[in-house]
Amino acid sequence: MNLTRREALALGAATLLPTAQSLAQSAWPAWPAKPIRFLVPFAPGGTSEIVARSVAAELTKQLGQNVFVENKPGGAGVIAMQEVAKAPPDGHTIILGHVGTLAVNPYMLNNQPYDVNRDFIPVTLLAKVPNVFVVHPDVPAKNFKEFVEYAKKNPGQLNYGSAGNASAGHLAMEYLKLVTGMFITHIPYRGTGPQLTDLLAGRTQASSAGLPALGAHIRSGSLRAIAVGTQQRIAALPDVPTVAELGFKDFETSQWYGILAPAGTPAAIVKRLQEESYKALRSSAVTERFATDSAVGGGGPSSEFTAFIKREQGIWSDIVKRASIKAD
Repeated sequence: MNLTRREALALGAATLLPTAQSLAQSAWPAWPAKPIRFLVPFAPGGTSEIVARSVAAELTKQLGQNVFVENKPGGAGVIAMQEVAKAPPDGHTIILGHVGTLAVNPYMLNNQPYDVNRDFIPVTLLAKVPNVFVVHPDVPAKNFKEFVEYAKKNPGQLNYGSAGNASAGHLAMEYLKLVTGMFITHIPYRGTGPQLTDLLAGRTQASSAGLPALGAHIRSGSLRAIAVGTQQRIAALPDVPTVAELGFKDFETSQWYGILAPAGTPAAIVKRLQEESYKALRSSAVTERFATDSAVGGGGPSSEFTAFIKREQGIWSDIVKRASIKAD
């Protein structure tokens, strides 16, 4: 068969193309090649762990490798964040980022040993979870209005616990103090679980946390829900008003969580992890759990999560300054 020069060149290019593709693919090792560490920068028992474990269980099924959640509290999340920032960027060490570590710490803490915008790659937003404000039943206030009035009449006499400095609960309560003019003393703990132990025992009087951690205690009557931080009431607590509808227009605060990987992680791995997370978030196990807790699932691309973090940083940098939020 006689070929023209153009046909010969075309045939040669077609023959070489599969080889070039296979070389490019072989440049990246198979992922995941071993179990994946999923760090949570707070103690067990809080909303962060519940979100992480729900997604990790589905990722384990999908990826064929164990995605194990490791709680590593301390330093307002700095200890865990620093470890992941220094981890090999191979997709086998990831961290649960949230409003405190990504949008508040950069403005609240001095001399962080990493840059959240430079040393990490946002993979995907996992969930937004409503903040719920609760009080111990011994507090002589049946609703939000009575609580604010009581706190103002007794400045500094009430204590509220949080999962730690820059935790979502710390931020929500300080924001509430800013708009209402209350003075309540902050008691930071090393996670939602430990702070709930003291709240349930009456050693502290108030708190704000995600519904996953508080729901059972509210239903049992061990804690009294007085408000939610979302703009609309939530289905799980239809009789509990929002702070905004109680006279504090535009007040809104929620917890949000997402996956981050060390800077330098290959784009192909970031994309695969985002796609698998999206799939996990649509599984029946996760959607049912999130529905119970009035959580809204995410799963979008890295660029979308990056833009979301940037917007949140703009909001919280202003609130940190106005409320004089400091690491206690």
